[in-house]
Amino acid sequence: MEFSGTVLETGTDVSTVKEGDRVIGVSGFNGMAEECIIDHKTLWQIPEGVPLREAATLPVSYVTAILALEHRACTRPGETVLVTAAAGATGLAVIDVATNVLQAKVIAAAGSDEKCRLAMRKGAQSIVNYSQGSLKEAVRKLVGSDGVNVVIDAVGGDVFLEALRSLAWEGRIVVVGFAGGTIASVPANLLLLKNVSAMGLYWGRYKEQNFPIFSRILSSALQYCQQGRIQPHIGAVFKLEEVNDAFLHVIQRKSTGKVLISLK
Repeated sequence: MEFSGTVLETGTDVSTVKEGDRVIGVSGFNGMAEECIIDHKTLWQIPEGVPLREAATLPVSYVTAILALEHRACTRPGETVLVTAAAGATGLAVIDVATNVLQAKVIAAAGSDEKCRLAMRKGAQSIVNYSQGSLKEAVRKLVGSDGVNVVIDAVGGDVFLEALRSLAWEGRIVVVGFAGGTIASVPANLLLLKNVSAMGLYWGRYKEQNFPIFSRILSSALQYCQQGRIQPHIGAVFKLEEVNDAFLHVIQRKSTGKVLISLK
Protein backbone atom coordinates (compact mmCIF):
# COMPACT_ATOMS: atom_id res chain seq x y z
CA MET A 1 0.00 0.00 0.00
CA GLU A 2 3.00 2.34 0.34
CA PHE A 3 6.08 2.88 -1.77
CA SER A 4 8.85 5.28 -2.68
CA GLY A 5 10.42 5.80 -6.08
CA THR A 6 11.16 8.13 -8.96
CA VAL A 7 8.59 9.59 -11.37
CA LEU A 8 9.14 8.23 -14.89
CA GLU A 9 6.48 10.23 -16.75
CA THR A 10 3.35 12.25 -16.08
CA GLY A 11 0.04 12.96 -17.76
CA THR A 12 -0.63 16.21 -19.60
CA ASP A 13 -2.62 17.80 -16.76
CA VAL A 14 -0.20 16.94 -13.95
CA SER A 15 1.67 19.89 -12.45
CA THR A 16 2.40 18.76 -8.87
CA VAL A 17 5.20 16.36 -9.81
CA LYS A 18 7.51 15.99 -12.78
CA GLU A 19 9.80 13.38 -14.32
CA GLY A 20 12.74 12.62 -12.05
CA ASP A 21 11.06 13.67 -8.80
CA ARG A 22 11.58 11.41 -5.79
CA VAL A 23 8.20 10.65 -4.25
CA ILE A 24 6.34 8.49 -1.78
CA GLY A 25 2.85 7.30 -2.52
CA VAL A 26 -0.08 5.30 -1.24
CA SER A 27 -2.04 2.95 -3.44
CA GLY A 28 -4.32 -0.05 -3.22
CA PHE A 29 -2.17 -3.17 -3.31
CA ASN A 30 -0.20 -2.48 -6.48
CA GLY A 31 2.92 -0.89 -5.00
CA MET A 32 4.97 -4.10 -4.92
CA ALA A 33 6.22 -3.80 -8.50
CA GLU A 34 8.96 -2.22 -10.58
CA GLU A 35 6.52 0.38 -11.95
CA CYS A 36 2.98 1.47 -11.15
CA ILE A 37 0.45 4.00 -12.38
CA ILE A 38 -0.80 6.25 -9.60
CA ASP A 39 -3.02 9.29 -9.11
CA HIS A 40 -0.75 12.32 -8.65
CA LYS A 41 -2.90 13.43 -5.69
CA THR A 42 -1.59 10.46 -3.69
CA LEU A 43 2.09 11.34 -4.19
CA TRP A 44 4.25 13.44 -1.89
CA GLN A 45 7.68 14.79 -2.80
CA ILE A 46 10.54 13.45 -0.69
CA PRO A 47 12.59 16.30 0.82
CA GLU A 48 16.28 16.57 0.08
CA GLY A 49 18.38 14.43 2.38
CA VAL A 50 15.70 11.83 3.11
CA PRO A 51 16.65 8.43 1.60
CA LEU A 52 14.09 6.50 -0.45
CA ARG A 53 14.08 3.60 2.02
CA GLU A 54 13.35 5.74 5.06
CA ALA A 55 10.68 7.63 3.14
CA ALA A 56 8.93 4.38 2.22
CA THR A 57 8.37 3.59 5.91
CA LEU A 58 6.32 6.73 6.60
CA PRO A 59 2.84 6.56 5.01
CA VAL A 60 1.24 3.77 7.05
CA SER A 61 3.20 3.49 10.29
CA TYR A 62 4.04 7.13 10.95
CA VAL A 63 0.73 8.56 9.76
CA THR A 64 -0.98 6.02 12.04
CA ALA A 65 1.27 7.03 14.95
CA ILE A 66 0.74 10.77 14.49
CA LEU A 67 -3.01 10.41 13.94
CA ALA A 68 -3.33 8.23 17.04
CA LEU A 69 -1.18 10.37 19.33
CA GLU A 70 -2.01 13.88 18.14
CA HIS A 71 -5.37 13.84 16.38
CA ARG A 72 -7.19 11.19 18.40
CA ALA A 73 -5.58 11.05 21.84
CA CYS A 74 -4.44 14.73 21.94
CA THR A 75 -1.24 13.69 23.72
CA ARG A 76 0.41 16.50 25.68
CA PRO A 77 4.07 16.98 26.62
CA GLY A 78 5.00 15.13 29.80
CA GLU A 79 2.12 12.65 29.59
CA THR A 80 2.80 8.91 29.82
CA VAL A 81 2.02 6.78 26.76
CA LEU A 82 1.75 2.97 26.88
CA VAL A 83 2.21 1.33 23.48
CA THR A 84 1.63 -2.38 22.83
CA ALA A 85 3.27 -4.42 20.05
CA ALA A 86 6.01 -1.89 20.62
CA ALA A 87 8.63 -3.47 18.35
CA GLY A 88 6.39 -3.55 15.29
CA ALA A 89 6.46 -0.85 12.63
CA THR A 90 3.60 1.13 14.14
CA GLY A 91 4.79 0.56 17.72
CA LEU A 92 8.26 1.89 17.02
CA ALA A 93 6.76 4.84 15.13
CA VAL A 94 4.61 5.63 18.19
CA ILE A 95 7.70 5.53 20.42
CA ASP A 96 9.59 7.77 17.99
CA VAL A 97 6.83 10.39 17.63
CA ALA A 98 5.75 10.38 21.29
CA THR A 99 9.31 10.74 22.57
CA ASN A 100 10.99 12.96 20.00
CA VAL A 101 8.13 15.10 18.69
CA LEU A 102 5.57 15.28 21.50
CA GLN A 103 8.01 15.03 24.47
CA ALA A 104 5.89 12.37 26.16
CA LYS A 105 7.14 9.50 28.32
CA VAL A 106 6.75 6.04 26.79
CA ILE A 107 6.22 2.62 28.34
CA ALA A 108 6.81 0.04 25.62
CA ALA A 109 5.11 -3.36 25.91
CA ALA A 110 6.12 -6.29 23.71
CA GLY A 111 6.12 -10.07 23.73
CA SER A 112 9.82 -10.86 24.10
CA ASP A 113 12.87 -9.50 25.89
CA GLU A 114 14.62 -8.89 22.57
CA LYS A 115 11.75 -6.75 21.29
CA CYS A 116 11.61 -4.88 24.59
CA ARG A 117 15.31 -4.08 24.35
CA LEU A 118 14.83 -2.73 20.82
CA ALA A 119 11.99 -0.49 22.05
CA MET A 120 14.24 0.83 24.80
CA ARG A 121 17.01 1.58 22.31
CA LYS A 122 14.52 3.50 20.17
CA GLY A 123 13.55 5.83 23.00
CA ALA A 124 11.11 4.16 25.41
CA GLN A 125 11.69 5.12 29.04
CA SER A 126 10.38 1.81 30.40
CA ILE A 127 9.60 -1.66 29.01
CA VAL A 128 7.20 -4.48 29.83
CA ASN A 129 7.33 -8.03 28.48
CA TYR A 130 3.65 -9.03 28.60
CA SER A 131 4.42 -12.66 27.83
CA GLN A 132 5.83 -12.94 31.37
CA GLY A 133 2.83 -11.82 33.41
CA SER A 134 0.14 -9.22 33.93
CA LEU A 135 0.56 -6.04 31.88
CA LYS A 136 -1.62 -4.12 34.34
CA GLU A 137 0.52 -5.11 37.34
CA ALA A 138 3.75 -4.34 35.50
CA VAL A 139 2.47 -0.88 34.56
CA ARG A 140 1.31 -0.29 38.15
CA LYS A 141 4.85 -1.02 39.40
CA LEU A 142 6.20 1.56 36.96
CA VAL A 143 3.75 4.43 37.43
CA GLY A 144 1.85 3.60 40.60
CA SER A 145 -1.92 3.53 40.95
CA ASP A 146 -2.43 6.73 38.96
CA GLY A 147 -1.97 4.92 35.63
CA VAL A 148 -0.99 6.08 32.15
CA ASN A 149 -2.56 8.95 30.22
CA VAL A 150 -2.62 7.38 26.76
CA VAL A 151 -2.61 3.83 25.39
CA ILE A 152 -1.99 2.98 21.73
CA ASP A 153 -3.00 -0.66 21.33
CA ALA A 154 -2.35 -2.84 18.29
CA VAL A 155 -2.79 -6.24 19.97
CA GLY A 156 -6.38 -6.53 21.20
CA GLY A 157 -7.75 -9.31 23.39
CA ASP A 158 -6.54 -9.55 26.98
CA VAL A 159 -3.68 -7.13 26.33
CA PHE A 160 -6.21 -4.46 25.35
CA LEU A 161 -8.28 -5.10 28.48
CA GLU A 162 -5.26 -4.89 30.77
CA ALA A 163 -4.12 -1.73 29.03
CA LEU A 164 -7.60 -0.25 29.45
CA ARG A 165 -7.45 -0.98 33.18
CA SER A 166 -4.06 0.76 33.32
CA LEU A 167 -5.46 4.14 32.28
CA ALA A 168 -5.37 7.17 34.54
CA TRP A 169 -8.29 9.49 35.23
CA GLU A 170 -9.47 10.93 31.87
CA GLY A 171 -7.07 8.62 30.05
CA ARG A 172 -7.46 7.79 26.36
CA ILE A 173 -6.99 4.43 24.64
CA VAL A 174 -6.73 4.24 20.86
CA VAL A 175 -7.28 0.93 19.05
CA VAL A 176 -5.11 0.64 15.93
CA GLY A 177 -5.23 -3.11 15.31
CA PHE A 178 -5.72 -6.66 16.55
CA ALA A 179 -2.36 -8.37 16.00
CA GLY A 180 -3.18 -10.90 18.71
CA GLY A 181 -6.15 -12.14 16.68
CA THR A 182 -8.81 -11.52 19.34
CA ILE A 183 -11.16 -8.55 19.37
CA ALA A 184 -12.06 -7.59 22.96
CA SER A 185 -15.39 -6.29 24.19
CA VAL A 186 -15.11 -3.01 26.08
CA PRO A 187 -16.51 -3.11 29.66
CA ALA A 188 -18.40 0.19 29.60
CA ASN A 189 -18.26 0.54 33.39
CA LEU A 190 -14.48 1.06 33.16
CA LEU A 191 -15.06 4.04 30.86
CA LEU A 192 -17.47 5.56 33.37
CA LEU A 193 -15.51 5.00 36.57
CA LYS A 194 -12.38 6.85 35.44
CA ASN A 195 -13.98 9.08 32.80
CA VAL A 196 -11.77 7.46 30.15
CA SER A 197 -12.21 7.47 26.39
CA ALA A 198 -11.87 4.45 24.09
CA MET A 199 -11.56 5.26 20.41
CA GLY A 200 -10.49 3.68 17.15
CA LEU A 201 -8.15 4.70 14.39
CA TYR A 202 -8.44 3.23 10.90
CA TRP A 203 -5.68 4.68 8.73
CA GLY A 204 -7.42 3.99 5.41
CA ARG A 205 -10.62 5.83 6.32
CA TYR A 206 -8.74 9.09 6.81
CA LYS A 207 -7.35 8.76 3.31
CA GLU A 208 -10.91 8.42 1.99
CA GLN A 209 -12.95 10.53 4.44
CA ASN A 210 -10.61 13.35 5.47
CA PHE A 211 -7.82 13.55 2.93
CA PRO A 212 -6.60 17.05 3.99
CA ILE A 213 -5.72 15.77 7.50
CA PHE A 214 -4.13 12.62 6.03
CA SER A 215 -2.04 14.67 3.61
CA ARG A 216 -1.03 17.24 6.23
CA ILE A 217 0.15 14.56 8.65
CA LEU A 218 2.13 12.70 5.99
CA SER A 219 3.78 15.99 5.02
CA SER A 220 4.62 16.52 8.70
CA ALA A 221 6.20 13.06 8.89
CA LEU A 222 8.40 13.87 5.89
CA GLN A 223 9.40 17.15 7.52
CA TYR A 224 10.21 15.45 10.84
CA CYS A 225 12.35 12.94 8.95
CA GLN A 226 14.23 15.68 7.10
CA GLN A 227 14.83 17.53 10.37
CA GLY A 228 16.17 14.38 12.02
CA ARG A 229 13.46 14.47 14.70
CA ILE A 230 12.29 10.95 13.83
CA GLN A 231 14.36 7.96 12.78
CA PRO A 232 12.34 5.17 11.13
CA HIS A 233 13.49 1.65 11.93
CA ILE A 234 13.95 -0.71 8.97
CA GLY A 235 14.13 -4.23 10.35
CA ALA A 236 14.79 -6.11 7.12
CA VAL A 237 15.09 -5.54 3.37
CA PHE A 238 14.25 -8.19 0.75
CA LYS A 239 14.57 -8.18 -3.03
CA LEU A 240 11.39 -8.29 -5.13
CA GLU A 241 12.03 -11.93 -6.06
CA GLU A 242 12.27 -12.72 -2.33
CA VAL A 243 8.78 -11.40 -1.61
CA ASN A 244 7.55 -14.75 -0.23
CA ASP A 245 10.49 -14.86 2.17
CA ALA A 246 9.56 -11.35 3.29
CA PHE A 247 5.98 -12.34 4.07
CA LEU A 248 7.21 -15.45 5.89
CA HIS A 249 9.55 -13.27 7.95
CA VAL A 250 6.53 -11.28 9.14
CA ILE A 251 4.17 -14.24 9.60
CA GLN A 252 6.75 -16.06 11.75
CA ARG A 253 6.93 -13.01 14.05
CA LYS A 254 10.60 -12.44 13.26
CA SER A 255 10.11 -8.90 12.03
CA THR A 256 10.78 -5.68 13.90
CA GLY A 257 9.97 -2.25 12.53
CA LYS A 258 9.27 -2.02 8.82
CA VAL A 259 10.08 -4.79 6.34
CA LEU A 260 10.87 -3.41 2.88
CA ILE A 261 10.94 -4.82 -0.62
CA SER A 262 13.75 -3.17 -2.57
CA LEU A 263 14.30 -3.25 -6.33
CA LYS A 264 17.98 -2.28 -5.97
